Order: sequence, then C-alpha cells, then structure tokens
Amino acid sequence: MVGTQEILLILVVVLVIFGAKRLPEIGSGLGRAIRNFKKATTEPDEIDITPQASKAKKAKSDSEGGGDAS
Repeated sequence: MVGTQEILLILVVVLVIFGAKRLPEIGSGLGRAIRNFKKATTEPDEIDITPQASKAKKAKSDSEGGGDAS
C-alpha cells in the first residue's frame, strides 16, 4: 500500500516536471477523461452509425405512411 511519504514524493516530482501552472490543466484533463470513461461504460453497447440525413428521411417517410404496417 502507498503511504503518505510516497504520495508526497510523487507530488513533488510531478510539480518539478510539469510546473505549478500546468497542474490545473492536467487535473481538468484527467477529470474529463474519467467522466468520459464513466459515460462510455454506462451507455448502451449499440452505437447508431446511421447518418443524420438518412435518419431524417426515414422519420419523414414513416410519418407520411411510407413505413411498413405489417
């Protein structure tokens, strides 16, 4: 398990490498990445890759009675 001294050492090394001005930028990027990952894991597995124009045509033809009424 990682102790307090190890965490402090890691933070000091990160601060020296990236500098104090870049740390908020890195933190916000990491936060966005985590949010996107969580969103991707909760979304359904199926992805609709139908182009938007085709979706609009199909919806219009379905509403005009052009769809299958089996």
